[in-house]
Amino acid sequence: MVGTNLNPKYTYTKRGVYYFSKAIPSDMQLLYDKPRLTKCLRTKSKDQARIAANSLAAQLDQYWSGLRLQTQTKEFEAQLLLKLNPRASGFPTIEEALAQYLAVKGKDKGELFFTHTKRSIGYLSRYCGSRQLDKYSSSDAAKLRDALIKQGLRSSSIQRNFSGVKAVVNFAILENGLDCKNPFSGVYIAAEKNIKRIPFTSDELRGIQKTCKTINDDIRWLVALISDTGMRLSEAVGLLRTDIDLHHATPHVIVQVHTHRSLKNQGSVRKIPLVGSALWASHRLVSTSSSEFCFPRYIEGGVCKSNSASAAINKWIKVTTSNQSLVIHSFRHSFRDRLRAIEAPTEMIDRLGGWTNGAIGQRYGDGYQLEQLHSWMEKLIR
Repeated sequence: MVGTNLNPKYTYTKRGVYYFSKAIPSDMQLLYDKPRLTKCLRTKSKDQARIAANSLAAQLDQYWSGLRLQTQTKEFEAQLLLKLNPRASGFPTIEEALAQYLAVKGKDKGELFFTHTKRSIGYLSRYCGSRQLDKYSSSDAAKLRDALIKQGLRSSSIQRNFSGVKAVVNFAILENGLDCKNPFSGVYIAAEKNIKRIPFTSDELRGIQKTCKTINDDIRWLVALISDTGMRLSEAVGLLRTDIDLHHATPHVIVQVHTHRSLKNQGSVRKIPLVGSALWASHRLVSTSSSEFCFPRYIEGGVCKSNSASAAINKWIKVTTSNQSLVIHSFRHSFRDRLRAIEAPTEMIDRLGGWTNGAIGQRYGDGYQLEQLHSWMEKLIR
């Protein structure tokens, strides 16, 4: 835990090793994708950790102060420019456009909406600078695209970030009656090949579930839990122990938003009955873990690190099954196929998997009760 009396300021320990952790100031958060910075100090010495953490904290404060000074200088220069060019005063900065967009469009939206939008504008500010909207050009759009490609983002992720930037700019133009075009519209982004996920065969599924029970550790509990619930990896990794209810007449897991882990969409909030390997794994998690988190090894600095889990598990799955096409997300594809095979209603399949309902009528009423969902889930393991 950060900032306890047991550890030096700005540090916490993980398996005896000290880590640096410092919250990002609110005026700097647009430049980052997470609320705090963490770094392994590579020492188990409390004194060395204190010296290293204080040094890092001082360097960060100095860096952020420099950025603030640059911003203030640019604002002063802009004020001088406005006296010579009154027309520019009618155009908001990208940060002002973002604030306006979130204030109006953000009503009744989930945390994910704010996170994704701020991240997209953060990329723009980082790679193209903070400017008034009429000061951006199509060359800035190309510069942003190339920077995201260099950063390693896939085409689909780049497209999502451009959608966020375009939405904010378009909204500001319409709301404020601005006489300018959106330079981020129409930028070329290469299409990416659609990779079809291969589901597990019945034999592969049973084999890997059997191996999970043989090895019987927290990583295998995670795999087993996903295998018979169809949860997304991030949903499972971010579970709290209190999200698992084994005392209910119908044992189930609650998938809900947490401060350390958001969800993909509103339809992701759901209850999934526990059966088969998922029920076994849940008993192991509740009875053995002393942490509030089900998988504390993947919670660092108050943030869920599902990517770390993905890399380790995918490697293990490929070795265990000898099928290089299978990954942890393949369980989710298998889950839907298995529900199709027992002829479960489409609306129920969407509810169990947290997929967005396609038909308006499916959003009416309270939907399926937990007992109804359980009766169909039982058929999966017969």
